[in-house]
Amino acid sequence: MHMDMSQYLEIFIDESKEHLQTMNEILLILEGDVDNLSHLGEIFRIAHTIKGMSGTMGFTKVADLTHKMENVLDLVRNGNLKVDSTIVDILFECFDALEEYIDNLEKTGKEGDLDSSELVKKLTIIAENKGTAGTTSKKSEAKKTIKEESPKAEKVEAGDVDFHIQLNDIDSIINKAVELGVKSYLIKVTVDAGCMLKAARAFIVFNTLERFGEILKSYPLAEEIEDERFDESFEILYFSKLDEHYIQTELMRISEIASVYVRTLNESEMAIEEKKEDVEIDLNHIESKETDVKAKEESQSKGDKGKTSKTVRVEIGRLDNLMNLVSELIIIKTRLEDLDTTNHRSNDQGSKNNMNEAIEYLERITTSLHDAVMKVRMVPVERTFNRFPRLVRDLSKELGKNIRLFMSGEETEVDRTVIDEIGDPLIHLIRNSLDHGIESPADRMKAGKDETGFVALRAYPDGNTVVIEVEDDGKGINPEIIKRKAVEKKIVSKEEADLMSDKDLINLLFRAGFSTVDKVTDLSGRGVGLDVVKSKIEAINGTVEVVSILGQGSKFIIRLPLTLAIIQALMVNLNEEKFAIPLNNIKEITTIETSKITMVQDQEVVLYRNKTLPIIRMKDVLEIEYAPETLDELIVVIVKKGDVEAGLVVDSLIGQQEIVIKSLGKYLTGIKAIAGATILGNGSVALIVDPNQLF
Repeated sequence: MHMDMSQYLEIFIDESKEHLQTMNEILLILEGDVDNLSHLGEIFRIAHTIKGMSGTMGFTKVADLTHKMENVLDLVRNGNLKVDSTIVDILFECFDALEEYIDNLEKTGKEGDLDSSELVKKLTIIAENKGTAGTTSKKSEAKKTIKEESPKAEKVEAGDVDFHIQLNDIDSIINKAVELGVKSYLIKVTVDAGCMLKAARAFIVFNTLERFGEILKSYPLAEEIEDERFDESFEILYFSKLDEHYIQTELMRISEIASVYVRTLNESEMAIEEKKEDVEIDLNHIESKETDVKAKEESQSKGDKGKTSKTVRVEIGRLDNLMNLVSELIIIKTRLEDLDTTNHRSNDQGSKNNMNEAIEYLERITTSLHDAVMKVRMVPVERTFNRFPRLVRDLSKELGKNIRLFMSGEETEVDRTVIDEIGDPLIHLIRNSLDHGIESPADRMKAGKDETGFVALRAYPDGNTVVIEVEDDGKGINPEIIKRKAVEKKIVSKEEADLMSDKDLINLLFRAGFSTVDKVTDLSGRGVGLDVVKSKIEAINGTVEVVSILGQGSKFIIRLPLTLAIIQALMVNLNEEKFAIPLNNIKEITTIETSKITMVQDQEVVLYRNKTLPIIRMKDVLEIEYAPETLDELIVVIVKKGDVEAGLVVDSLIGQQEIVIKSLGKYLTGIKAIAGATILGNGSVALIVDPNQLF
């Protein structure tokens, strides 16, 4: 009867997340118009689906909560209950609890310690009273209601229950169990009369028991239970170090179980002959199994992160395109083999031309294949954006502000690996806009603004990058306040601060530990936020910049690469070594006369296009030995990070090339100015320069 459900966990998590995302959107619509019940059937369907999936997987907390949600939603659907703000708030609480359970399952494989019993009581009272009156004051009634509703029986005397399971031929195992300190039990489980999936319930029982011990026999046989060839009860002969109360408690937590009876066996009950060789069971590893379970729970409680979902849904048309290109690849491979054979026989110019044509065709296919694979990996930013309407709703209430959220460009696509990293930075930026940026309704009215503020979240493609903007119409950023705080915290000296432009002062917000808030709250003041945004975005080769107008608002602009796997790069030489510079960081390539370079505050600079351009000697940065150069002109690659530019001095240019980024591994992480490596056509390795680290 044992079946490994872990193989389905990833699918369960992905599907549950999609359902919860839809539920969140509908609840937000429902809150704005509680009389509009057109979408309520969808919430009922979602709760029903999650209940079924979680019940099959054995996640009892999720199943119980969604079951109670169903009861309330069914009353609303049938017109027996009117939706009000209290019900919407409770449904939001249910959503939060379900989201936490799914997050815990994704991280640890378990539902976690969140206790949703109070929430279940509220739902039970609403269903019982057909209204929200008493959801806070009738807790004692809730206990009574739950107890009466629950079909699970109290503990009864073992003699009150008849068992049919045969205990012949296993006395030697009982004796060995006693020697090892392992207890033997007969367990009888009865499922609810109205249970639709008896086999699924039985499987959850078996799965729960096998976590802590060994099952030797069952009645009926495991195959018959799996095929639902039993009435409402089944019996199990079980060995474990756990006591019977714990076993009964664990099994009674499973939904749609009517009763659980546990009888402890001993030698005096075993009036049977010893036939040790007929049945064997390994009792020695029961202790290790129990230890493994405890160790796993301890490691999960310490925050060890388990396997996360790595799946992505793909349109069938994109897969068809991928298949066609692979077919083309096989055809050209065969053609190249034929041409290779022909070239061995004759060395004429026609054969060489055919080979060149074939190689050009192969290049076109590989480029198309790259584009197709990229499209398969691409997912819309909508999956990240959809969490923010709820965030803005909750924070607006908490802060006592009226704030609307506008979103656009949700269909913009980025690489799956990129989208997994941008959620936290965007949360920080939106919280920052709501807390620091947008004023209270009274202050907005004084400033002649609408008392309702707005936050805009936009995404759009821009060349080889995707731009995400977070904009608010708040008070903007005051550079003078930043200057004062920076000097107070000794981040810069007063003399340095006086020389800084407004833009440079605003960029100080991205320094670790910097905060302009005097009072520490749940949202702000600890200096954690914008530095996290900067480090996270730059870790995926992106950039973040701020545009702010005092009194009118601020805009944070994030630029992200389309993919982290394959990029266009400029290959350059430094001495005999080859290096790659990502093309999306390069503004232009030029030559600069050595005589025009001057020193300003220990930094080489040159006046280029009426702007001061810092000059960075790449050989110095990468610690490459070289003799002093006497060249009249230097080859300079001008790279940009937001509005800031710098010129990288290189020996020579090789050309543009498509490269596959490879990680340097954990032992070489943190090397200055190096983002990774790539393998060139001749098998040699070239390091990839990270221009963001050079500024």
